[in-house]
Amino acid sequence: MLIKKLLLITTPELCLGVLLIFSSSIGQTFFISLFSGEIRNEFNLSHGTFGIFYSIATLMSAIVFFWLGKFADHFNLTHLALITLGILSGFSFLISSAESFFILFLSLLGLRLFGQSMVSHIAVTAMARWHKKKKRGQALSIALIGHPIGEALLPSLITFFLLQFTWREIWVSISVCVLIIFLPLVYWLGRHLKPQSLDSNISVLPESKKRLNISWNRSQVLKDLRFYQIIPGLIASPFIVTGFFFHQIHLTEIKSWSISLLASSYPLFALSVVGATFAAGWIIDRFSAVHLLRIFLLPLAFGLIILASTDKTNALPISMILIGASVGIATIVISALWVELYGIDYLGSIRSMCFSLVVLSTSISPALMGLLIDIGITLEVQFIIFAIYILICSISFAILTPNLLVFRNPPS
Repeated sequence: MLIKKLLLITTPELCLGVLLIFSSSIGQTFFISLFSGEIRNEFNLSHGTFGIFYSIATLMSAIVFFWLGKFADHFNLTHLALITLGILSGFSFLISSAESFFILFLSLLGLRLFGQSMVSHIAVTAMARWHKKKKRGQALSIALIGHPIGEALLPSLITFFLLQFTWREIWVSISVCVLIIFLPLVYWLGRHLKPQSLDSNISVLPESKKRLNISWNRSQVLKDLRFYQIIPGLIASPFIVTGFFFHQIHLTEIKSWSISLLASSYPLFALSVVGATFAAGWIIDRFSAVHLLRIFLLPLAFGLIILASTDKTNALPISMILIGASVGIATIVISALWVELYGIDYLGSIRSMCFSLVVLSTSISPALMGLLIDIGITLEVQFIIFAIYILICSISFAILTPNLLVFRNPPS
């Protein structure tokens, strides 16, 4: 079944999705943090100062993306992807030449905005629009493979290149690679898309006459009580997981675990993400994303409880598998849920609003968890608190599910 799904990646639409998701790695925390040591040393920044610097850049990118993301509703997505990658290449070059704090900050903001946010937003929006309901989960699960591919390949490559070149030279090479590899591939794949793929109104047929041409816009979504009931649970996973990875070295220190144990657990995390993503896509195609809301956070809760309750070395790989399962399911649920609830016409603006909240949460969690550690609240205690919060969210989702399964017309 898995091989069969992977073979489907040969279609231009899915290849384009994987390529864009993979290219978003350039703006992801795991990638930028690989250069943090060199940047801190050159600009004479402490760990805390650079963390605050980075968090502010991430926060600003979320604010700008709230406005910028709606462009996905008004422009051809392949053309928008080309423009976004061109800008991303420019910011990659800009950080390579940064000599002042202002240019460094501007570079980080641009990488986070156009790398982490905009490129992945275009890819997910395209997969949701270009595929019918019965294929949407499968398409999203395949496209989102780009994330674990980047996480598996790029750290080793960058670590190797840092032994051969300076961090500035590597960023120049990244800028050039985007221009001479990613841009031509996106352009070529865009030319080979099926004609109906370029028009979301043709490719995404209504699931029922009741839903025909009915979509909620952003202002109508903000009037929906269900939206505010969903958001606290949806941002739980990115908030907690980002904080967990940001403080992972501290966790290994207090547990007396080796760095090699942490490194060897990452492949298990990536495999778990991939497996959970495909499983979630299969469930969404046959049922709905709403049905997964009740359970998608539970593996994360169990993983946190294990980390909080024992210092045994096998706790880390088991927890990484469980956390990866929640991450994989959460990524596809967050991507597919808005289509099911609010339609397709304004997906870009709705998803950008929600993703801005996700990015906002990820900009807060490292600093907040670090502050709690400083005042004596250990990671183990925090993990138990997070696990309790997750259980409350899961119960809330279970109660809310029947209401979410009933289609509603938008308010007038």
